[in-house]
Amino acid sequence: MMNRNLVFMTGNRTRIRGFGERLRQRTNRHFRMWAVWLLLLMLVPLHGYAQETFTGSDGVDVLVSDRSRIVSVGSALTETIYALNAAEHLVAVDESSMYPAAAAELPNVPFTRNLSAEGILSFSPTVVLASGASGPPTAIQQIRGAGTPMLLFPAEESEEGAFERVRLLGDVLDRSEEAEVLVSGMEADLAQAAERRGELDRRPIVLFIYARGPNSLMVAGRETAASKMVDLAGGENAFTEFEGYKPLTSEAVVQADPEIILMMRSGMSQVGGREGVLRAPGVGLTRAGESMRIHAMDGTYLLGFGPRLGEAVLELMDLFHPGELGNQ
Repeated sequence: MMNRNLVFMTGNRTRIRGFGERLRQRTNRHFRMWAVWLLLLMLVPLHGYAQETFTGSDGVDVLVSDRSRIVSVGSALTETIYALNAAEHLVAVDESSMYPAAAAELPNVPFTRNLSAEGILSFSPTVVLASGASGPPTAIQQIRGAGTPMLLFPAEESEEGAFERVRLLGDVLDRSEEAEVLVSGMEADLAQAAERRGELDRRPIVLFIYARGPNSLMVAGRETAASKMVDLAGGENAFTEFEGYKPLTSEAVVQADPEIILMMRSGMSQVGGREGVLRAPGVGLTRAGESMRIHAMDGTYLLGFGPRLGEAVLELMDLFHPGELGNQ
């Protein structure tokens, strides 16, 4: 009897030891599997984006690995982010980013050339996407010094500059295919505008006035976004003897004698509408003033060189050449 009990007890111990060994093996196997999965998860970038290095317009290589909290600085960049259907991670935009309407509802950081590192960093961005015209340099240095990637985009106000911005944003936001679709649409509109320009017999003289109030009026010369848009739309800029902007004077305006006056809508509003523009020095004595060919467009649309560039050029062309061949 004792021998049977002993055999029974010994058999139980053996089975228990075998079960325990199998349990340990299974536990170790499961642990190794979970460890491998955890390692793989750590190697895969968050939010479905790859870690990539991009070279900014300032020549600085920027590693972008996390796009979960984006601050966009520059109206063209912000508009393009929305056009690429990639705005879900925007946490703030600069004060110039008013289009589309959803962008205007986001928290603001200061304008492109007046950035505050403290203001931007307060949003805890994982990356800052900014126009190459951004500044001051100390703010950029402070943002990067805090460990936040800041990628600067080309600020060139031209067709090629616009295409380059869209394509680079597409690469950064993993929307390369969408970016090519956008660029194709822009190219088609601009090709149509080029064809229309080839049909023109003459170009009207256009004066662009930049207004920051009724007593602060500037006129556009060469190498400005306004001058480039006037040229693309089949007009001739009234002032070509200087670059940038200069204060409006009665003598200069009367001598230029523009046929069309063009402004941003916000600027025209600040001077009191068309009647206010007519009261500006010399304007009432010009062909534009006498015929009331005084036009205004949304500033971002007109001068932003964003994804709607081609549309803006065609619309402006219709204002410059109403009823002429090719406008239908």
